[in-house]
Amino acid sequence: MKTSNRLPFMLLTLVAAIVFISANNFQEKPMITLHDFTVEDIYGDEFDLSSLSGKKVMVVNTASRCGLTPQYEDLEKLYQDYSDKGFVIIGFPANNFMNQEPGTNEDIITFCQENYGVSFPMMSKISVKGNDMHPLYQWLTKKSLNGKFDAEVTWNFQKFLIDEQGHLVDVLSPREKPYSEKVVEWLN
Repeated sequence: MKTSNRLPFMLLTLVAAIVFISANNFQEKPMITLHDFTVEDIYGDEFDLSSLSGKKVMVVNTASRCGLTPQYEDLEKLYQDYSDKGFVIIGFPANNFMNQEPGTNEDIITFCQENYGVSFPMMSKISVKGNDMHPLYQWLTKKSLNGKFDAEVTWNFQKFLIDEQGHLVDVLSPREKPYSEKVVEWLN
């Protein structure tokens, strides 16, 4: 008789445990943000992207020998005009498209400073696509990680816009000018 009285209690306890476990397993996990990454800058030092909390960020993959390389000039102008308003550009040199960024980090920074006066943060050369894609670019391009959309990197100078909380907002084609109406509207 005692066993049969405990059976409903045990069954109820088991059901409650299953519901509790299921609820915890299906809770929405916090989405990864830009601020969860640390990268290496072009000088070999760690750059903690959480230091950009509260700022709008444009992440752009760059190349020194591309038809779009002159965009460095507009990127620098945009950075100069808006950096004091809580905006930063981060350049990631990448050699994924037709060997258009073959140089070393030292070659790249020298080129950028001598030819375009680049003063916005430049990071170490990485891969932005393929099997060796950098984890940051995995986040930028996969909806399952960024919570916004899938966005394959199609060429050099593709631009990703990130809000002050580190969430991906938009992606701009490589041919869209850094100082486009869309970018200026977003910054204002």
